[in-house]
Amino acid sequence: MGLFDFGKKPDKNAVVLSVDEVRQRLLALNRETAPYQIIDGATENVDLIAEWKIVDAKWYEIFAKASLTKVFRIYMKFDNAKHQVRGKDEECTVSWRAGVPSLSFSASKFQGQMSSVEFGTAYAFTEELKPGQVYHYRFSTSEIKKPIQEAVAACGWGYKGVAFGKL
Repeated sequence: MGLFDFGKKPDKNAVVLSVDEVRQRLLALNRETAPYQIIDGATENVDLIAEWKIVDAKWYEIFAKASLTKVFRIYMKFDNAKHQVRGKDEECTVSWRAGVPSLSFSASKFQGQMSSVEFGTAYAFTEELKPGQVYHYRFSTSEIKKPIQEAVAACGWGYKGVAFGKL
């Protein structure tokens, strides 16, 4: 992998799995406690999309309290001939109205490869009427990327991040 590959090589000891098996392995990364989800990408002309659970009722309150202003997505396509998953990152702006997220795909949209971390904490009076930490959060793009790249490599496939050109 070169300077602008943004990827991960396949595990040399892994058996090369089929496209369907790779897809199932990636979808198996979905779990209730993860702040991200991997969904079918057919509506966006890709194979899969990984994204923060920003519109999930269980998670949007956490994202709103954290005043998260960006949504991170990875659009993925399978290249069966090269045994490679190609991924392109996208970041969009989020605005909050009455605690509910509203996605805004404006001029602030970014596509390519990126790595970012958003974090913060807030202090206020707690239920015990003493000053204390009310919440603490940390959202990192690696929380989404790393499990995907490791799952792909374990399938005998490579992961190639695309910064320029078509996915």
